[in-house]
Amino acid sequence: QVQLVESGGGLVQPGGSLTLSCAASGSIFGIYAMGWYRQAPGNQRELVAHISSGGRTNYADSVKGRFTISGDNAKKTVFLQMKSLKPEDTAVYYCNAKHATITGSTYDSWGQGTQVTVSS
Repeated sequence: QVQLVESGGGLVQPGGSLTLSCAASGSIFGIYAMGWYRQAPGNQRELVAHISSGGRTNYADSVKGRFTISGDNAKKTVFLQMKSLKPEDTAVYYCNAKHATITGSTYDSWGQGTQVTVSS
């Protein structure tokens, strides 16, 4: 089993910056991608950004140019640098890890979530 531990959330003013961190431990063998999703009240959970073990990144259109995802594949850690934050970025941010098994199936692991609030 994998544990994903997130840190770095908090309250920030519009236009401010935050960096989220996530570290995986336990059964990390087979993780081929890590990233971040977010869920605002009343909304579905949505992809924010993802990075593959090869370094390929993918961003939601709403955060392109403002957020940067990076990671250490060997340590199975992932970071989300968020700049120019807007009130609509307010949400619970969840770390995600994607796993592949020897049978070829895939599954997701999730962190407990960290609150990001953008407000003046």
